[in-house]
Amino acid sequence: MFRIVIFLILVGLAAAGSAWVAEQTGDVVLNWGPWRIAMTLPVFVLALGLTIAACVLVWNLISALLRAPGRIRKAHRARRHQRGRHAITHGLLAIGHGDSTAARQHADTARRLAGDDPLTLLLHAQAAQLEGDRDGARRAFRAMAERHDTRLLGLRGLFIEAQRADDAYAAVMIADEALKLAPNATWASHAVLGFRCAEADWDGALAILDSNYTAGMIDKPTYRRQRGVLLTARALALETADRDLSRTSAMEAVKLAPTLVPAAVLAAKFESEAHQVRRAMKIIEAAWAAGPHPELADAYAHVRLGDSATQRLARVENLAARTPGHVEGALAVARAAIDAAEFGRARAALAPFTDDPTQRVAMLMAELERTEHGDAGKAREWALRAVRARHDPAWTADGYVSDRWQPISPVTGRLDAFQWQTPVASLPSERSSVIESTAFAEAVLAPPVRPAAAEAVIEPPSEPASEPVVITPAVQDNEPPRPAAAAEPEQAEQRAEAAVDKPVDKPVDIPVDPAEDSKLIEAAAAEPAPPLQAAEPAETEAEPDTEAEPDAVAAKPAETAATAPTPLFRTRNDLARPAETPVQAIVPIMRPPDDPGVDDDDQPRDEFAEQIAPKAQAGGWRGFWSRFGG
Repeated sequence: MFRIVIFLILVGLAAAGSAWVAEQTGDVVLNWGPWRIAMTLPVFVLALGLTIAACVLVWNLISALLRAPGRIRKAHRARRHQRGRHAITHGLLAIGHGDSTAARQHADTARRLAGDDPLTLLLHAQAAQLEGDRDGARRAFRAMAERHDTRLLGLRGLFIEAQRADDAYAAVMIADEALKLAPNATWASHAVLGFRCAEADWDGALAILDSNYTAGMIDKPTYRRQRGVLLTARALALETADRDLSRTSAMEAVKLAPTLVPAAVLAAKFESEAHQVRRAMKIIEAAWAAGPHPELADAYAHVRLGDSATQRLARVENLAARTPGHVEGALAVARAAIDAAEFGRARAALAPFTDDPTQRVAMLMAELERTEHGDAGKAREWALRAVRARHDPAWTADGYVSDRWQPISPVTGRLDAFQWQTPVASLPSERSSVIESTAFAEAVLAPPVRPAAAEAVIEPPSEPASEPVVITPAVQDNEPPRPAAAAEPEQAEQRAEAAVDKPVDKPVDIPVDPAEDSKLIEAAAAEPAPPLQAAEPAETEAEPDTEAEPDAVAAKPAETAATAPTPLFRTRNDLARPAETPVQAIVPIMRPPDDPGVDDDDQPRDEFAEQIAPKAQAGGWRGFWSRFGG
């Protein structure tokens, strides 16, 4: 409405001006040499307007002719760019549905029509990866890394290619360069953090974690938990080298993550050594309330140095009363009661869990029968039940099971990945999944010896299985029972170290009747399995011939200790992965879904990585990569 009013006002002013000019009298005379032009004022105004319009028209025509070549070139470039963008779009779509031929054709067209477009380089790299052209992909990513606008994307591509080529040194150097360029790059931070942890560079890992928190990549609870994990790892690494720094790290870790079991155990140990018993007990009690753990119970029992076994039993019963009905509390009480020769209290603690026992419950019952009554038959029976019993909780991360807590997962490099939980499936790992029943029972009956460490390395089977392996005694129905040979003192000691978790301090010599023992083994084998089993029997292991080859059985743990451990448990997603190959990596390999994989293992080193750090020591990095993914 306002514009209409303005337009009407302007039209009225123009009409008024025209009327005023028409009403003027007189002539306008122009003299130019011999020329003389006389006209009225309205005619002069009209002639002046036509002259101005003609001049403007002529100027426009001349300008259009002068700008015509530039406009033609610009229009041609616009058409080429449009065709190039069209080729890029269809090339990326071809990559999306896996058509490598069409992707390569569109990539060539895009290079010819829009070679300077960053998406053209990305299309070439993706097409080369789809076809398996590793050199072409590296050239494209290197070209992107040399541009200012695509440098981070190019470094990401070179990082992925270095991981696919198993070049750990180049991958870490590229990730470090990207982290300097963009401190909030999640993939680079994860890679460098995993590398620092794998190299036990806990100070460097803590610096990266602080940088991630400053950049807003993680929230405060996650930051506190991960910092506690890294401080615990540093405290464990420096426990014997630098006890002051180890104590400081452990105390800070338990403040940041009070439920972290290794931090609580180590902090309580330092407090106990400083005669701060109440502080140590409070630290363990707080962690126990969040999740009972056998290491917490052991640390609580020995929190005051020099206490008798009876005093330790009373203290453990107090701790177990905080979580009534929990199996870890019952196991801790039973262990302390056996050490204190309070066998009735040990049986009362284990009674609610004997109907469907776990392996540790069955082993404690076997030790209890052997120590209290000297009943070899019942001890063998419980030992055989331990073979078929359910697995106890263990430190598990990404399907990998370990007897010790670790700060990162050896499979994916994820920080704080280990959780204390019951594995869902079993495979050979640091613990044995094949136990020879006769030797196992003989070890239970052997004179107990306090072991230096609660670990045993037993030879894993040659062929992995996706289900738990259950072993039955090697006594056939059509064969007479064969008496087991009496174990020599050295063999009995080695087998006792492998079979008994925490034997009693006072050994008990029990006479062994081979004929009676063979009958008991046959009767135990004929018994039906417990109602809840970890898996169906999958394989039967032959009984070791101790009479023919006594040295072979005794040497079996020493031979197996040199072999590399393989994962004990495997998830459903890991069933397709060969169990013979160690599934360990420094950092997760981030690959696109259409990645064809590595066709050839003999790939040359990346020249870009050699330009970044030409003075690198390749030996140490290759050793690291052989442990974490090579």
